[in-house]
Amino acid sequence: MHLRHLREAERHVAEGERHIADQEERIATLDRAGCETELARELLASFRVALASHIAHRELIIHEITRRS
Repeated sequence: MHLRHLREAERHVAEGERHIADQEERIATLDRAGCETELARELLASFRVALASHIAHRELIIHEITRRS
């Protein structure tokens, strides 16, 4: 069960990293076009907070797995 949760947490971390990379690319494109980026940057900040949460959750799962081993 814990390994299934770890795989899911790893997937969430990977997705979060992709969201951040994609959003950074969007912001760069907007910047080059001279467009407003405030909302895009706010969304990026939210993605970073979510990623930090996913990483913390993954670490908690890893801790639980190693504690029970």
